[in-house]
Amino acid sequence: MHCCPDDLPASPAPFEEGDVSGKTVVQPDKAALLKRLARIEGQVRGIQGMIDADRYCVDVLTQVAAVKSALDAVALQLLENHMKGCVARALSEGDSSVAVSELIGIVRKIR
Repeated sequence: MHCCPDDLPASPAPFEEGDVSGKTVVQPDKAALLKRLARIEGQVRGIQGMIDADRYCVDVLTQVAAVKSALDAVALQLLENHMKGCVARALSEGDSSVAVSELIGIVRKIR
């Protein structure tokens, strides 16, 4: 896994609205993550359809809970990738304080 290595060029695409650090990373098993996100997108569209069709609130909320759970699983996979790649690299290079601070911050955001 690459995480912010010096030998990779900057991302050729302009940063999107959610980008904060400007760093790039090559995600391991990117295809699986994208497949999960596509499935989640379909679930969200299904929820929109349920609301449009005036489905029972409990049924809609059950689907909302499923989407939240699926997003949590994606977040945990990304966190694991980050810890195995970026954090491990920073620790091996002696940059532990920055890595630990960043890790604490992201764990607070996703919990």
